[in-house]
Amino acid sequence: MKTKKVIIGLSGGVDSSVAAWLLQQQGYAVEGLFMINWKDSSVTLSGDCSWEEDVILARLVAKKLGIPLHVVDTSEQYRKRIVDYMFREYENGRTPNPDVLCNREIKFDVFIIKAGELGADFFATGHYCRKETVRIAGKEVCRLLAGADINKDQSYFLCQLNQSQLKDALFPVGHLLKPEVRKIAAELDLATAARKDSQGICFVGKVDLPTFLQQQLKPKKGDIIEIQPGFIPDEVSMASKAAGEPEKLDILCGGRVFIPENGVKVGEHQGAWYFTVGQRKGLDVGGTPEPLFVIGSDTENNILYVGQGKDHPGLFRKGLFIADKDIHWIRPDLAMLPGEKRRYPARVRYRQALQAATLYRYEKGMYMVFDEPQRGITPGQFAAWYDGDELLGSGVIG
Repeated sequence: MKTKKVIIGLSGGVDSSVAAWLLQQQGYAVEGLFMINWKDSSVTLSGDCSWEEDVILARLVAKKLGIPLHVVDTSEQYRKRIVDYMFREYENGRTPNPDVLCNREIKFDVFIIKAGELGADFFATGHYCRKETVRIAGKEVCRLLAGADINKDQSYFLCQLNQSQLKDALFPVGHLLKPEVRKIAAELDLATAARKDSQGICFVGKVDLPTFLQQQLKPKKGDIIEIQPGFIPDEVSMASKAAGEPEKLDILCGGRVFIPENGVKVGEHQGAWYFTVGQRKGLDVGGTPEPLFVIGSDTENNILYVGQGKDHPGLFRKGLFIADKDIHWIRPDLAMLPGEKRRYPARVRYRQALQAATLYRYEKGMYMVFDEPQRGITPGQFAAWYDGDELLGSGVIG
C-alpha cells in the first residue's frame, strides 16, 4: 500500500515542528510547506521575528526531521484577502479579526491548493484543536472540537472553516498540552523547542496598530467625547422584555449609537479608526478620577466616545446581531431555521470562557442574547457558538 503523503505548514514555531514529528511517527510521508505572507518589517515592533528568521528555523527543523521543505511566496494573496479587508473594516469603524480570516482564506485555502499541487493526501497544521469524523444519514461529517489544552484551545480561530476545508485536515497536537509539546521538542533537540509563541497579527507579528493602519488610513484630528453612565440604556431589563420579539431584539442587539450632545469633549484623537471598543491606551487624556476606555466610535464624523472606569456600562452589552449573510455553520446539518430558538454556550473573543446564551434565528439574521452582560462586544469581530467541545458555527458581529 502506498504511504499517504501529508503536507504540513511549518511556520518556524514549536507546535508545527512537533506536529511534523508526530505525523512521521504515525507512518505518513511528511513534507513541510512554508508560506511567505508578509514582507514589510517597517510596521513590526522591534524584537519580533520576521519571516526570514521563521524560514531559517523551519529549515533547521525540516533538516533535523529529514523532510523536504517547500517555500512559496503568497504575500500577494495575503495582502488582497487579509490586509485590504482589515483596512476596509477599520475605516468603517469595525474591528476585524485577521487570525480568523487568515485561517479561512490562507491556511485553509491557499495552503490547501499548494498542498494539492505537491500531491498531498492530507494537510496538517499545529493548531490546538481536534477533528472527529462521524457518519450522519450515510454521509461523512467533520466535527471540529476544542483542543485538549483549555489554555491553548484554538478552535475559535477556525470558526469560519467549512466541511470541505476540514475533510483532509489533520491536527496532530490537538490532543496534547502545551508543556507536553515543549517537552517533545526539547527531547528531539528541535531548534524551535524554546521559541516563544507568536503574537500579534497572523503572519505579520506584533505591530503598532496606528502605524500599520497609516499605510492607507491617514491621521485626522477629531473629538473625544466622554459619555456618562446615565446615558447608557439598561439592557438587562430590556432583555427581560424582549422575549424573542424582533423589534425589541433590534434595540437590544443592534449597534450602539451615541450622541455628542449627551457627552463632554475631553480631548482630541488622530483618527477614530485607530481605536476599538475597550481600548485604554493611546487616548492621551489625563485628569479623570478613573481611566478612560473607548466605548464606541463614529468614523463617518471622526468622533471617539469614551467612559470612565473598567465597569462603565458602555463597555457591556447584553446581546449582539449577526446579519443573515454573515452566519456560518461548520455543521450545516445543524443550521437553525427562521423562527427557531436554541440555547448554546458562546464566546466573542479568543480564550474567553464560554458564556450561556440564547440564539434567535430570523430571516434577516441571528440575535444572540447572553444570560449575563458581556464586556467588549465589538462590531467586526466573530461570535462563535458551541455544543460541548464541538464548535458549531460563527458569525460577524454587526
